[in-house]
Order: sequence, then C-alpha cells, then structure tokens
Amino acid sequence: MTKSFLSKEYIFTFLFWFVFAVVLWCNFQIATEKYLAMIQSLIITFSSFMFTHFLTTKLLPKALRSKKMRSFLIQATIVILLLSIIYSVIFTYLEVAPKTNLPPTFRGHLPILWQGFYMALPASFLINGSACGIKFYKEHGRIERDHILLQQAHLENQLKLLQDQINPHVVFNILNHIHILMKTDIQLADFLLMKFSDILRYQLYHCNQNLVPLDKEIEYLQNLVEVEKLRWGNELEVEAHWQIDHKKASIAPLLLVSFIENAFKYVCRLPGQTGYIRISCKEENNSLLLYVENSYSDKVMYKKKDGTGGIGIQNVKKRLKLQYPDSHDLKIESDGHVYKVTLTLELSE
Repeated sequence: MTKSFLSKEYIFTFLFWFVFAVVLWCNFQIATEKYLAMIQSLIITFSSFMFTHFLTTKLLPKALRSKKMRSFLIQATIVILLLSIIYSVIFTYLEVAPKTNLPPTFRGHLPILWQGFYMALPASFLINGSACGIKFYKEHGRIERDHILLQQAHLENQLKLLQDQINPHVVFNILNHIHILMKTDIQLADFLLMKFSDILRYQLYHCNQNLVPLDKEIEYLQNLVEVEKLRWGNELEVEAHWQIDHKKASIAPLLLVSFIENAFKYVCRLPGQTGYIRISCKEENNSLLLYVENSYSDKVMYKKKDGTGGIGIQNVKKRLKLQYPDSHDLKIESDGHVYKVTLTLELSE
C-alpha cells in the first residue's frame, strides 16, 4: 500500500509540473518566439520545482516536527523572494535581449528588472503557497495518524498492564485452603480445585482480547463467588443473583472482578459477628447493572486510606475511563459499617 501511494504521489507530481510547463509555454509563445518560450518555460519550471521541492520536503516537515513555524515563515519568505528574482531575470533578459542589437547591460535593464520582480512576486507566492498548503495538509494528516496510532498503542499497553495487575492474594488464599482441605475433605478439595482451574483457565486463555462474551465473564465471576463461599463456609453469609438476558453482549475482560475480590477481602470479620456479602448483577436492554454490598468496619487493620478502594479499584477506574469513557457510572459509598459499589455500564454488541 505504501509503494502504491508513493508511486501515485510521484505520478501526480510529474503531471502537475508537466502541465505547468505546457501552460507556461502556451502563454509565452504568444508574445515571443517558440524556442525562446520553451527555454523560458523549462527554466521557470525547473527553478520552481527545485525551490518548492526544497521548501516542502525539507523545511516544512522539519518545522512541523520541531514546531518552529515562525522560522519556517521566514525561510519561506526568503525562498519566495529568491524565486521572484529568478523569474524577473528570465522575463527581462530572455525577452528583451533578442529584440535589440545591443548587448544587455544590468544598468539598462534595472528598471525593467524591478518591474519584472514585482510582477513575478505574486506568481512565486502563489506557486510556493499552493505547494506548501498541499504538503502541510498531507504532513499534518500523517502526523495526526501517527499520533493516533501511538496513542492507541499506548492505551492498549496500559490496558494490558491494568489487566495483568489482578490482585494475587485470592490465588494464594485459595491454594492454601485447598491444601488444608486435602487433609480433611478430599471431595470438597477436588470440587474446589476444579472450580479454581476454571477460573485460572479463563484468566489465562480468554482474557487476551479487548472484549469477551458477557456470559463467559459472568460465569467466571460465578465460579469465583462459589469458590469464596466454599472457602469461608459459615463465617460469611453470601447472596448472589445473576440475570443475563442478552448473552451475546460483550464486555472488557476482568473488569468486574476487583469489586468481587474487594468484597470478600474487606468484609467485616470482627469476633462475634458474621459478615455478609450481597451481589446483584443484571443485564437489561444492553446495559449492565452491578451492585455489590458487604459489611464493613473502619476499625479493622486493613482500612483503606482514601475510602474509595485499593489498587484493584483504582485500576478499574482507569480502565473504565479508557474503555468506557462516556458509557459508565460508578458509585462507591461507605458509612463505616456498609460498603456499597454500584456500576452501570453500556455494553458492546
């Protein structure tokens, strides 16, 4: 595609200057001899091409990259003036000299030279201005495309980094619990291990895409909740309700897991008290509503400093801003006894 684009650009440039030379020759040959008109046209075309090529391929891209457009304006003015002088010399000496028997002198042609300069100045400005305008449009578009691609790559890398920052404390705790169960309840340990393997399989093999099916993500969360319920046993009261109508909807992978993990991590576990966790996840009209509530106490040692969640929650907030900038609403509330998370999300088809 790049080679094709370059070849088209070269063909367009050749045709432009060829037509430019032909038009000049047609105009000049009306007032002077044909061979002289051809010489004038070739010299003007060649000089115009060299100056505009230098201006648009060397000076303009460099000015755009370094953001020094004031210096470029000065350079462009100098180029325009030099090209105007060349035009005036061609108009004066290649047109007047053949019509007289006297050799041309600089003193005798000075008024005519200045007159030709004033006449050539608009033409030089028009040619260089048009060429710079076209080149500026192309360079600016290329810079914008490069900037968008760079920004997209940066966002993708940032999202990948955020996805990889899943808190490992759940993994360690579950494996430790399975190790303990192997000595007391082999069947429960086996069931817990199968559920946990499903969780790891999903994280390893199904989360390398920007979007995943919503039903797969919910199944992953259900397995996580089931494992946590088995791990905590009678120490926690867990209620979870899942209602997914549109199973073909898509969602960013591992976007909701931090809310579930935090609920089990920071649920109140004071002596003599039974903590509780309530989870409600509902999809309706291509919109997802997640509500997570857990008992909470600000007296425990793992109190969060800002009251808005740990690293996992902060990562989710960043991901929501990157992937759902105008299609989400997140509310996190805490009164010292109850911790609530409410997320409304517009899903992708």
